Amino acid sequence: MDRELDEGGETDTGGGRFPSGTDTASLPDGQHEWNEYLVHGAHGNTSLPQHQVILGLSYVGSVPPTTAERERVEEALSTLEAAVRWGTGGDPSAAINDGLLTMLGYTSRYFDRLGSSVEQLTSPESLLESIGEDTEHADEFDAVLFLTSDLGSLTIGAEEALWGEIDELNGVAFDATLSGIFERTTRRTGVVGQGLVADEVEQDDVPDDAPLSMGFRSGFKDSQPSEAAVTIDSGPFAGGTTAAVGRLHIDLDRWYDSGDLEDRTEKMFCPAHDPEEIGETADKLGSESSITETDVDRMTEDADRHARVGHSQKLASIRDDSFDPLILRRSEGVATDAPEPVDFNFTSIQQDIEDFVTTRRAMEPEEYDFDVDDDEHGIVDYLETKGRTALVVPAREDRALPTP
Repeated sequence: MDRELDEGGETDTGGGRFPSGTDTASLPDGQHEWNEYLVHGAHGNTSLPQHQVILGLSYVGSVPPTTAERERVEEALSTLEAAVRWGTGGDPSAAINDGLLTMLGYTSRYFDRLGSSVEQLTSPESLLESIGEDTEHADEFDAVLFLTSDLGSLTIGAEEALWGEIDELNGVAFDATLSGIFERTTRRTGVVGQGLVADEVEQDDVPDDAPLSMGFRSGFKDSQPSEAAVTIDSGPFAGGTTAAVGRLHIDLDRWYDSGDLEDRTEKMFCPAHDPEEIGETADKLGSESSITETDVDRMTEDADRHARVGHSQKLASIRDDSFDPLILRRSEGVATDAPEPVDFNFTSIQQDIEDFVTTRRAMEPEEYDFDVDDDEHGIVDYLETKGRTALVVPAREDRALPTP
């Protein structure tokens, strides 16, 4: 995403270009409570905003943080919310998210510096070890800030206002900024959505209307838990959540060369999914992925009969007793800052980071007794981790430099 231009021309962050914001007190208690403020499709599925900026931050303030620093962080974030509305503003018929959604989360490194820890959190190194990945890919952030909207110019303008690079956004002056408290060490950008992905990815086989680079829709209602289910229910961060943040590489050439649409459908969903019934991009599926407990029970049989099992099929095997998933996706954007546009940003939220570990381990072939070639074992063989970290995302009232 270009910092100067969006699809409409030069970035204009002053005046009244974007929908006006609201008082922070009227917003959801949880920073992660986006669902009511996302665009909803015809089948009731939520659609993540098309543009995202993910900022890896280094905390450069006082240890421990001072009251004045906390007040400045909160004022900067509250001013942003006063300048631009929270997502769609809760309009159930909204066709575009022309507002902004944000989350600010903190890593174990931040809490280590304060001499404290968080029960639901782990270090990025421990996270990587627990899922069998190289600890060299640990992201050394103290915090991460998410900015997302259907308007790329709005995410850019919000970032610039928060660090004092512009004086006002949407006609609202920023008297407080994050500059001098947080330094931006990593800036990741991404896009999702029909047309945007195909334009960004240099892979001719990506369908023009594919919302993601591997070709299929995701975020079905039955593959996403409720926000309440991923909310921490006790302790100092009750009302918040945890986030797993990753930058991954997809071997798209090998993915599209590995077989036809039927092969890719079976590897993404399960061998019982017929592309004639679900469509080229899973566009014929409504609100449900059609993955059932029967599909899970049939995995060994599918492995024997088809020498293949599906990604969604495997992940369904670790759902809870109500057959609800453990993690809620918050970004799957194709990276627009990478030298080659075949990376993507993956962020999930969950009550405890262990829920992410359980989900990620369910992708690995060694978790299963049957013998299937790695490239037929869902999609895991086509993914390579380039960076990961884990965060706690406090409730809104505790988001400014928390000390548990």
